Amino acid sequence: MLTDEGLTVVGEAAGVDQGLAAAQALRPDAALVDVRLPDGDGIALAGELASLPWSPRIVVVSTEVGVADAERPGPNGTQLPFVIKENLATAPLHDLLCGE
Repeated sequence: MLTDEGLTVVGEAAGVDQGLAAAQALRPDAALVDVRLPDGDGIALAGELASLPWSPRIVVVSTEVGVADAERPGPNGTQLPFVIKENLATAPLHDLLCGE
């Protein structure tokens, strides 16, 4: 789906620890982060990733619609964007992840 949007996938991670380690090693421009991860809180991970020195763009995803109303702290007091998983195929991922 991401490559169909013209995006390059540089890595994947199965959880919080792997996600943070992969981000530090790969320095991606952006990341999709699931709220529910097997080893922790995806929203906390998303906030950590958004605060990395190179400021990657982060989009939070979940099957849970209520996350749209939850706090998703981003840099400078902003809210990180959220997409419900069932809408991923039609979401403007390129715009959300590239800021265009």
